[in-house]
Amino acid sequence: MNDYHETVLGNIAVIRGSVRAEPTARELPGGAVVVQFDVVTTTESDGRRLSGAVPVAWIGPTTAQLGLLGGGSEVLVVGTVRRRFFRVGGVTQSRTEVIADAVVPMRQRKRVGTALRVAADRVLDLAV
Repeated sequence: MNDYHETVLGNIAVIRGSVRAEPTARELPGGAVVVQFDVVTTTESDGRRLSGAVPVAWIGPTTAQLGLLGGGSEVLVVGTVRRRFFRVGGVTQSRTEVIADAVVPMRQRKRVGTALRVAADRVLDLAV
């Protein structure tokens, strides 16, 4: 987990899938680095398998954490869904993305379990 944004208790996203392509990084005006990538997920509906890409923004990962990501990597992402607005060419546009609190390679089973327990605890806190 990181300390770069607030925790939104009623907004919890858990996504499992593969990183579509190499992540891209850019520096924010405040100096933090945001890494953006898409996670391709597969769902099933009426017996049909459907794939979709979920945009993810990860603020402030360490160099070691980034080394675990690459195109095709299987990951678990825990975070919050956020819609942001921005201007391009004088036109306001929006993007809905998951702001990652944790990105864990699926091969690290122990860390995956920890991330899922933390997410479950956040959901359970909503019931109180």
